[in-house]
Amino acid sequence: MVAQAPLGLVDDDRGAAAVVNPIRLRILSCTLEEPDSAAGLARRLGLPRQRVNYHVRELARAGLLRAVGQRRKGNMLERRYLATARSYVLAPELVGRLGGEVKPAEDRFSAAHLVALASRMQLEVGQLVRQATDKGKRLATLSAAADVRFESADQRARFAEALERAVTGLVGRFASPATAPDGSPGRGRPYRLVVGCYPVPPATTRKE
Repeated sequence: MVAQAPLGLVDDDRGAAAVVNPIRLRILSCTLEEPDSAAGLARRLGLPRQRVNYHVRELARAGLLRAVGQRRKGNMLERRYLATARSYVLAPELVGRLGGEVKPAEDRFSAAHLVALASRMQLEVGQLVRQATDKGKRLATLSAAADVRFESADQRARFAEALERAVTGLVGRFASPATAPDGSPGRGRPYRLVVGCYPVPPATTRKE
């Protein structure tokens, strides 16, 4: 099996046009784990082979599919394709100035600020995954998530204050200085830490 990237970043118009097409989405879903030919995909999807072949070519041009060999089917040689990644995300920059903008820290309680931070994280991590995959390396990251319940705005505010103090304390204890005494960047590789909290959407709230 040809190696796939764990995450594919769609950051151009051709790729975006490909993933919003229902037929191309179905083709990508069918080739996330096992390669297949246009003819094989047409049989699985119940669509004309010529139509599927067109969409396969467009996905390949967009860099979302790649050829991974051939197989003989009767007197024909069928080229097989595999999705280039196991999952895909759209880069926020595709909508240009309409995308979220990271504002000063004073706006940290704003929902728009949280969405902007999440968009920037999605873009930057997607770019880093692509670079690491191209070099055959693994991207070093860490993540944590938890569901918490608050009975009042005051309780939520006290939690936010305690969380801010805890994060600030951890950064002070374990992180190296951002700058050297001469003003140059400090030693080591900088990492970006993002902490966010938002209400759980009703559709995903667990039944008790």
